[in-house]
Amino acid sequence: MRILKRLLTDRAGNFGILAAIAIVPVLGCAGMAIDFSRAMELKSRLQDAADAAVLGSIAEKSAGVAQAVGMTQDGPVPLSEKEAEALFSAQTNSSTLGEKSKDPDLKLDRVKAKVTKNGKDINAQLTYEATLQTSFLRILGKNSITVSGSANAVYQTQSFMDFYMLLDNTPSMGVAATPADVDKMIVATQNVSDSGSRNCAFACHIVAENGAINTNSNYFVAKTNGIAIRIDVVAKAVKALTDEAERQQSYANQFRMAAYTFGETAQDVKLLKVAELTADLSKVKTGTQDIKLMSIPYQGYNNDQQTSFDSALTKINAEISAPGTGTTSANPEKVVFFVSDGVGDSNKPKGCTKKLTGTRCQEPIDTTYCQALKDRGIKIAVLYTTYLPLPNNGWYNSWIKPFQSEIGTRMEACASPGFYFEVSPTQGIETAMKALFNKVIRTPRLTS
Repeated sequence: MRILKRLLTDRAGNFGILAAIAIVPVLGCAGMAIDFSRAMELKSRLQDAADAAVLGSIAEKSAGVAQAVGMTQDGPVPLSEKEAEALFSAQTNSSTLGEKSKDPDLKLDRVKAKVTKNGKDINAQLTYEATLQTSFLRILGKNSITVSGSANAVYQTQSFMDFYMLLDNTPSMGVAATPADVDKMIVATQNVSDSGSRNCAFACHIVAENGAINTNSNYFVAKTNGIAIRIDVVAKAVKALTDEAERQQSYANQFRMAAYTFGETAQDVKLLKVAELTADLSKVKTGTQDIKLMSIPYQGYNNDQQTSFDSALTKINAEISAPGTGTTSANPEKVVFFVSDGVGDSNKPKGCTKKLTGTRCQEPIDTTYCQALKDRGIKIAVLYTTYLPLPNNGWYNSWIKPFQSEIGTRMEACASPGFYFEVSPTQGIETAMKALFNKVIRTPRLTS
């Protein structure tokens, strides 16, 4: 009995027994750390492969995006789904994952891609699940670890758009194109015979009743002295704009254009279509390359009332069919691309926002008519060619100078949010037109 009691109370050798008992969970924990570390590293590499797969499946020039753009309705995009799964498979069987991708302990159990078109967005998702055979966790009875994840990406397609270019070619666009040209024009017109046209920065006094320019006119003076006027610069810029549109197109027939002016002559002021709406932008170039300043038979004709923005905007509104979402060529967005110096001069006995001279209304653009377009969902992009002060001109000082500071403000209010650009002649109208165009069409957005 005494011997048994001594055995039960003896502590010698307990450490060895406890160590033997503890070695299993200690090794299990160490193994767990190693196996889980390996699993997390593997997940990171699989996730990278999944990200690359979804992004590649909806790349701009991919077959899947081409299929989606051609779809008339929202829904699955089978080509992109196949591309995503193929890209993921290629990534997991390549050096991207290193030699461990060939590890027999790794098994890909499930890879599934889902790509759908929803309006302008192409949404891509890839989910994966893999099994990793454990090494040390088997001590604790854990033979494998499941690794799973997903990757998502959205590609926003560019819109299909119809552009209706409204180009102001009325007499005020006969102002010399740059401050230097203004000075040249003032000097060059010192001896012209047009009544009241001496020392003038305008080149708008044109007589063309028989198709010939009056050699005594300021326009003739500008041409013979190599002085650029605004409408000439605008015509050149339109050609550059069509070139830019062709360069920026991602899909066939993505952009269509039409072009209008305020008319050829003051005797027949009207919305004049110089290029029909077409996806063949070379035809737009041809139709707009010879845009000229509106001719007037003599200075002061019809009290100089040739610039009715109210009429032009109302009539172009009637030209434009209902705007679409821009998701297909059959459902394009509609954009009025308006280029002007922003000063109206028309017969408007009622509703003029500035003081009248009889029934003659000289005012910055009345934004009521812009709003009518925007209310229909039509966007307006405004390129304001800064109305240059003409301090030596009595008419300017009496009628335009009092509201000079409002012209740009009104033009910006006419534009849709973010679609306004003011350009002084020294900045370059051509560059400004291309910059505004690119702002309207927006660069596609790819996120992950």
